[in-house]
Order: sequence, then structure tokens, then C-alpha cells
Amino acid sequence: MTAHEHDQPDELLDATAIIARDLIRFDTTNWGEGRANSETEAAEYMAAHLRALELQPELIDSEPGRTSVVARVEGADRSKPALVVHGHLDVVPADPAEWTVDPFAGVIRDGMLWGRGAVDMKNMDAMIITALQEIIGSGRRPARDLVIAFFADEEAGGVLGSGHLVKHRPELFAGATEAISEVGGYSITLDGQRAYLLQTGEKSLVWAKLIARGRAAHGSRLVEDNAVTRLAEAVAKLGRQQWPIRLTATTDRLLHEVARLLGADPQEVGPDELAIATGTAAGFIRATLRTTTNPTVLSAGYKHNVIPERAEALIDIRTLPDGEDEALAQIGEIVGDDIEVQVLHRDIGLETPFEGPLVDAVTSTLQRHDPGAQVLPYLLSGGTDNKALATLGIKGYGFAPLKLPPELDFPGMFHGVDERVPLDALTFGRQVLTDLLLSY
Repeated sequence: MTAHEHDQPDELLDATAIIARDLIRFDTTNWGEGRANSETEAAEYMAAHLRALELQPELIDSEPGRTSVVARVEGADRSKPALVVHGHLDVVPADPAEWTVDPFAGVIRDGMLWGRGAVDMKNMDAMIITALQEIIGSGRRPARDLVIAFFADEEAGGVLGSGHLVKHRPELFAGATEAISEVGGYSITLDGQRAYLLQTGEKSLVWAKLIARGRAAHGSRLVEDNAVTRLAEAVAKLGRQQWPIRLTATTDRLLHEVARLLGADPQEVGPDELAIATGTAAGFIRATLRTTTNPTVLSAGYKHNVIPERAEALIDIRTLPDGEDEALAQIGEIVGDDIEVQVLHRDIGLETPFEGPLVDAVTSTLQRHDPGAQVLPYLLSGGTDNKALATLGIKGYGFAPLKLPPELDFPGMFHGVDERVPLDALTFGRQVLTDLLLSY
């Protein structure tokens, strides 16, 4: 690694920060649709750490350069079902012009680690390694067998990562019934009280393309059959669509708990108001109250004075679990018969009850490290590799524990600009994850 501005000496850093910083410096950008930088160097880096613990990681390429890493750790009680502890190595693109630091430099500044992946999710990748270092390095074993996995391609739906492995190498996950990974376990502040969000579900996903067709013509002509105009009208309708509120069991439980902590009556305060009261998490939680249909990419034309015969838009559709078919039917009605709706990718939704031994273990572990902390369930508006594991009957939870300052908009930095995570939150996460893996 080359020297980087604002570095701190490694001896002053927790090992978790060092590994997360190193991972950020591997540019594993994934643009989607088959265009991505390789995860191989990052995968080899993680495999080297696993080998140093006398584990036997397997590096698996779904395609050249699209590498995932899997290793099994023998637990103290091998009669217990195995637990999958997983992360992903790829990141979404980052435009350096928008950032105040180089997004791939792994800058440490103001007590935080900055860079693409600091939030999503090279922080958790590093916590997994350092928790294992703490356990195995001290001569101990986790309470049960662990399947440690670092996947490629999560940011493009996981087809070349977790999806490939569950389809072609399901034996790697033999005996596992539960999994923990990203986008949960971080803290929010409610009326001065710290609460941790345990992700117990994920919305369904559909990536769709809208296609409008018209008549090509000179740009000076009066053309009623204009594909761009037709597409723009359809996109505007869909983008402004007010989908109705529907509460899943997870979200209903969350909002009742939020109301309790705020001393409010959930019968008198509406779901939107309670979601807004969650502060930094409101962006995620409000999106779980209903279906969302967000236009993300528009494409049409090839010359200023040519009316194109075709215009396209990409739409990111997130429905409540099992709501994909109903939403697609309604979308067809909204955009009209002259717009083709083409489904490019779809993935299942998930919802797991907020109960059971793992939930109890997460709660008690967090409260040992942060006495008085509340633990609340929530439904993730996005998706993770837990969806692929669910096809093997493995129940997934989002638990990457981080104790955060109330003013830090951590959820807002997922896929955002200037991703950063406090160094002390990384240390906290390592300690909590180590404790959980030893006790559960």
C-alpha cells in the first residue's frame, strides 16, 4: 500500500480499522449489468487473513475476476446448526468530484474512517476477520460452527456471488440454519434513548425497464408519436405514484416500540409520523411502509436534431414481501398499454419473526456492551445476500453492530457521498460480534 494523506500510525488503530482501511483501498466498484472491477485482490487479502488463523478458505470464481471466499470454522458444540457470517467485497461507484476525500484512499480523519465501503460494507467485513482473530488467536472456539463468506457482486443482485454459490456450491452452507450480515445492528437515538435496529426482513426487488416506441423524424418536425415524450409522461406518473401504506408484522412491531419509547399512542400517531420520529433511520423506515417505484436511468436519442424511435427508462421497484406480481400489474396500468414493461431482475422478499434464541442472544449481547440499550426489529427497504441464502432455508438477519453518535446520518450514507464510520464504532462492533460468536 502507498502512503495516504491523513494516515494515522497503525499502532494507534484498532485492527478492525486497519483491515477496513485496506479493503477500501481495493477499488471493487460494481456498476452492474456485468461491468465491474475485480473482487479477486480483495478476496485474496481476506483469504490470507483466514489462512493466518489456520483456516482453509476456498476462493471461488463465478467468472474471471468475480471471486468469493468461503471458510468454515469449527465450533465448540458441533451438534448446533451452523451460523453463516457473511459480507460482500464489491461497492457501488463513487464520483471523486463529489467527495471531500479520495473515495478509495481509506482516509482517517476526525476520528472516522472515510471511503467507499466504510458503511456498505467493508466495515463489517473487517469486524468478521478481527472477531475471528480475537477468538481463535486466544485459543478459543466459537459456540457453534461458522460459515464465513465474503461474496462478490452483491451490489448487482448477487448473481455472480451468493447466487452463484447457493446454486452451484450449496454444500458450502451445509448444516446452517441462520445467517447474519449487513444493514442492521447500528444504533439510532429516540428521545435521548439509544436503540439498535436488528434487520429481520427485506423488501422484494424488481428492476424493470420501460420502453416507449415512436416514429423517428427530423427534430424540426411536428411529431405526435414521440417516444421521448411518451416515456417522460410514463416515468413522471410512476415516479409520483402514491402507493398505499401497508404494515408488515415487522414494521407494525417496530412502530409500536417506537411509540412506546416516545410515550406516544400508536392509535393516534400515524405510521409516517412514527417513522419520521426515528431520525436518521427515517429514510429506510418510511420506505418500508409501502411499495416504491423510483426511476433511476433515462436513455434516448443519439443526435440533437433527430427524434428517436425508442426511449428507455430503468425503474427500481421495491415491494413488500410477496408483492411483486401485484405491483407489476399496477405499474402496467399506470404507464399504459403503449409502454412495454420489461423485467430485468427480480428477487424475493424476506420476513423473519422477531423472536427466538438468536434474537435473544443479539439483545443480551448488545445490552452487555451498552446497558439499557433497546433492540428493535425493522424491515430493510433494500436487499442483501441473505436473499440468496434464504433459498437454502437459511434465515437471515442484518446485524453489523455499531454504536453511533446521534448526529451521524449513518443510514443516509449507504450508496451516498463521503461514507464514513467512527473508529470507536468499529472497535465496539468487533467486541460485540466476538461476544456473540462465543456465546451463541
